[in-house]
Amino acid sequence: MNFYIIIPAHNEQSSIGLTIDSLTKQTLLPKRIIVVNDNSTDKTQDIVEVYTEKYSWVSLINSKSSNEHLPGSKIINAFYKGYETLDDNYDVICKFDADLIFPNNYLEQLSNHYKANKRLGMASGFCYIEKNNDWILENLTRKDHIRGALKTYRKDCFLQIGKLKPSMGWDTVDELLAKFYDWDILTDESLKVKHLKPTGMSYNKASKYLQGEAMYKMRYGFIITLISAMKLAYKKGSFTLFKNYMSGYFKAKKSNIAYLVSEQEGVFIRDLRWKGMLGKFR
Repeated sequence: MNFYIIIPAHNEQSSIGLTIDSLTKQTLLPKRIIVVNDNSTDKTQDIVEVYTEKYSWVSLINSKSSNEHLPGSKIINAFYKGYETLDDNYDVICKFDADLIFPNNYLEQLSNHYKANKRLGMASGFCYIEKNNDWILENLTRKDHIRGALKTYRKDCFLQIGKLKPSMGWDTVDELLAKFYDWDILTDESLKVKHLKPTGMSYNKASKYLQGEAMYKMRYGFIITLISAMKLAYKKGSFTLFKNYMSGYFKAKKSNIAYLVSEQEGVFIRDLRWKGMLGKFR
């Protein structure tokens, strides 16, 4: 299978070389890797250029954007700058972060999964972070959720869900829409990916309001947003985050911000969320 990989990168000199190196050592090599160097002020460009000179299928795009850290929109806008340069001769499109180290069989194993199930729309391994000199599961979400750091999509699924939404919550709404269109989603626990920078390290207060805004834009409604915000804040050990999430939700509702999904998709999403939550009490 042909894998095309896009890696948005902003000031990733400490990790980008490790990420690309792990991808050039895959047992199934990708057909294309595009690194979108998004407004970096460090040596990210210099490091990537070492690989572009060595491998014809590794490319670099230098892009300018604001220095403001806005989870969701910034990284997806960078993704599209890479995507727009690609042809459509791919079977699987990947959006990877620039701080990951992949096991050598990562792409081959995903390829086997995609070949075995024609309705498999998305697949990934698991992120592990270093703690006390040991690599442990970065346990921020359900195990059946594919982390935004390491997304892969079958082409037909990617196109049917309308590609990626430049908004906080993009890495949740993609899965919800994939399920709406009856695609399967798979996470493989045997594929352990080292995540060098734990999620949320660089989030600022303003960006945390976007989580609640995303829940509004996914048409969760008040009750599901309330439960989701409580659960997420509890996992991260911060009541302040709960207040930020709910403030973001109400601000979005008051401003009448455009939804990310249609009304029909929203009904499906709420029903799916309720089934998931109620199922845990049975």
